Amino acid sequence: MTESYGIAELAREFDITTRTVRFYEDKGLLSPERDGQRRIYGPRDRVRLKLIMRGKRLGLSLEEIGELMDLYDADPSEVTQLTQFIDVIRARKSALEVQKQDIEDSLAEMTRIEKQCADLLQQKQGRNAAASEE
Repeated sequence: MTESYGIAELAREFDITTRTVRFYEDKGLLSPERDGQRRIYGPRDRVRLKLIMRGKRLGLSLEEIGELMDLYDADPSEVTQLTQFIDVIRARKSALEVQKQDIEDSLAEMTRIEKQCADLLQQKQGRNAAASEE
């Protein structure tokens, strides 16, 4: 008999809500079988959910994740999927490098402005102290 999972089991295993699992199903990323109103997830759904979570951790959109999973369905050898995944990872890394540089530039600018403001404050406080002594 094939291993199966309930929605609560998968949600608990991946530390997400059942609503999130249903959302991925609504997006076409998961396709459980049905027994009346009950969803029955198989090993394929569990693997796909694991891939969704990994993709989300990498910052991929659900659309990108879905495209990668669709490639696997079209090419079980995984050559096409792996090639596309490498391209997606490289693009994501490039975008993150740009963001990292932007953050470093912003932090440097903030440090410079903070020092200017602190110096100006110190000057003003020194003037105020001198004026109150007169």
